[in-house]
Amino acid sequence: MQRREFITLLGGAVAWPQAARAQQNIRRIGVLMTASESSQDGQAWLAAFKDGLQKVGWSESRNIRIDVHWAGGNAVEIRKHAAELAALAPDVILTTGASGTGPMLQTTNIIPIVFAIVPDPVGAGFVASLSRPGGNATGIMMFEYNLSSKWLELLKEVAPSVTRAAILRDPTTTAGIGQFAVIQSVASSVRIDVMPVSIREPTEIEQAIATFAGSPNGGMILTASALSGVHHNLIISLAARYKLPTVYIEKYYVAEGGLISYGPVFIDQFRRAADYVDHILRGAKPADLPVQVPVKYELAVNLKTAKALGLTIPRMLLARADEVIE
Repeated sequence: MQRREFITLLGGAVAWPQAARAQQNIRRIGVLMTASESSQDGQAWLAAFKDGLQKVGWSESRNIRIDVHWAGGNAVEIRKHAAELAALAPDVILTTGASGTGPMLQTTNIIPIVFAIVPDPVGAGFVASLSRPGGNATGIMMFEYNLSSKWLELLKEVAPSVTRAAILRDPTTTAGIGQFAVIQSVASSVRIDVMPVSIREPTEIEQAIATFAGSPNGGMILTASALSGVHHNLIISLAARYKLPTVYIEKYYVAEGGLISYGPVFIDQFRRAADYVDHILRGAKPADLPVQVPVKYELAVNLKTAKALGLTIPRMLLARADEVIE
């Protein structure tokens, strides 16, 4: 063998173990998004999560691989993607909402899970307590259920003539049940009769809202769920068609034409979830990481939509708003 060939071979032999070691150092992160891939909101959450990871030293081009699965709010698809992600055996999995976290926990009790925008992780059985989760999951709580009462109060403030409210919710989740229960508990104090409306299927939503709009002085509240995001365009268009003042949980809906929203800043929760994923990749256990609560809330108002509904937004409410869309 000539000297040059020997050096080339030797160099390759040295480089190969180095490349193998570099490959072994790449950590794997699974992401279960309950939204559809076309969701602007979902894409923004994912971008915030990746940005948060990069700020603490994790980059897809250098030391992590991220496998993202989009389930589109469909329960069957969520379970399927949960099983597929678990089969990949990643170092940690990020889940969104109760509808994504539940199936993921049913699939694995070993792989660490970090959740975001879960309304009641204790009530849902995902963690033993907020301070000591105790299992393989922890994360950021979406909000406390008492926030739901503020939506009804806000509906009365922005549309004083409303005496009836359709509460749009997913009845198959603990969050859907819990949010409606809180709203129902304060309904008499603001003199509004409330009725639940399932948002499982588009035709069901259309029929229920059309029937509800047949009587005067109605309004709506869209509660938090994966299906709220999936059907948001339909619900916003129906609210406009039947001139129903509607309160939403997130600014995103107001930017798309909804009337008013109040709730936690979800994008912030995904940035904070990146910190917990970082802790776990560096050796921390979910059982030892307390569930965090929201720290940022925002109120948004769409004046164009208010005008179309014939509403005048009170000045005091506008003064409180974090964003006014004109």
